[in-house]
Amino acid sequence: MAARQILVVEDEFMVAKYLHFKLPKLGYHVASVVSSGEAALEKAAQTKPDLVLMDINLKGQMDGVEAAAQIRSRFNIPVVYLTACADEQTLKRAGITEPFGYLLKPFQDNQLQTTIEIALHRHQAEARLRSGLETSEKLRKEAEELSDKKTRHLSIASHELRNPLTTILLSAETLASNLDRWDDQKKLRYLHFIQGAAENMSRVIEDVLVMGRAEAGKLEFKPARLDLENFCRNLVEELLLGIGKNHRLIFSRTGTHRTTVMDKQLLRHILINLLSNAIKYSPTDSTINFTLICEAGVAVFQIQDAGIGIPPEDMHRLFEAFYRCSNVDTIAGNGLGLAIVKKAVDLHKGEIAVESEVGVGTIFTVTLPLSGE
Repeated sequence: MAARQILVVEDEFMVAKYLHFKLPKLGYHVASVVSSGEAALEKAAQTKPDLVLMDINLKGQMDGVEAAAQIRSRFNIPVVYLTACADEQTLKRAGITEPFGYLLKPFQDNQLQTTIEIALHRHQAEARLRSGLETSEKLRKEAEELSDKKTRHLSIASHELRNPLTTILLSAETLASNLDRWDDQKKLRYLHFIQGAAENMSRVIEDVLVMGRAEAGKLEFKPARLDLENFCRNLVEELLLGIGKNHRLIFSRTGTHRTTVMDKQLLRHILINLLSNAIKYSPTDSTINFTLICEAGVAVFQIQDAGIGIPPEDMHRLFEAFYRCSNVDTIAGNGLGLAIVKKAVDLHKGEIAVESEVGVGTIFTVTLPLSGE
C-alpha cells in the first residue's frame, strides 16, 4: 500500500523542518511543506493529499482556519490543526470547519502518529458512510420510480382493457335482449362487435405482458435460422386478410441473402407493430411500401406510409411505453407498440430510425445484423 500523503502547512521553521523529517520515519510521504494559507490551497489542488497538518496561526491574509475551510469544502481533504495556543474566538472558528483533530505544540511522536491515524480512519469511515447513503438514496429513488411506472402502466392498461370489455358486455346484453326480434344479419353484426373487442383485448394483454417481460429484463433473445423473404411475405398476407383489407401493402426485396439468424418472435413484434401502425394511421385505399434489403451483413426493413405523420414535438418520446402522439385523435391504440419494437430491436443489437412529416407520411427503417450474434 502506498504511503499516505501529508501536506504540512506551518510557518515556524523548526516545526516545519521537524515534521518534514519525522513524517517519513513514521511511514508517511510529505506531499509538500508550505508556510501560508494561499500556498496551502495551491498545493492541495496540485497534490490532492490524504491529510493536511494545518497551523492555525499563519502569517499573511489567510490564516489556517480559513485555509482549512476552503480545503475541506473544495477538495474534501481532512485537516488536523497544529496550535501552540489560540484565543477562544479562533478555536470556535476552527471548530466550525469540522477538523479531524488537534495537536498541541510541542507534541510527541506517538501523539503525532495517533492523531494522524485517527483522522485518516475517521475520514475513510465517513466516506464509506456517505457512499452507502448515496447508494441507498439512489436505490430508493429507482424503486420509487419503478413503483410509479408500474402503477401508471397498470392504470393505463386497465383503462385500455375496460373499453373493449364494455363493448363486449353491452353488445352481448343488447344481443341477448333482441334474439327473438332481430334477423341473422343484425345478430351477426353484434357478434362481430364482440369478436373485434375480444381481439383488441387480446392484443392489449399480449402487449402488456411483452412490455412487462422487457422491463424486467426477461424478454429472451432466441436466434434461429430464418428465411426472411418468406417470413415477410407471410406477414403481409396475414395483415391483408385482417386490418389491411382497405389498403395496398406492397412488399419488395433486394440483395442476395435469403436466410439469416434472428429471433422469429421478436422480429414478428417489430414488423407487425410497424406495419399495423402504417395501416392504422394511413387513409383508406392508400399504399404502404414494405422493403427488405439484405446487404453487407445486415437486413434493412423499411416501411413507408402516406399517413398522418408524427409531429416534431413528439419525436423524442416516440418509443416511450404508453405514449401516444398528439395528433392521433380518436384512432385506437395503447401506446405500447413502438416501445416493444425498440426493445426487440435492441435485443437484436440493431438500430431503428424514423423520418416523418405531418400530413405527408412516415418512414421507419430498422437495421438488424444477419448473423444474429
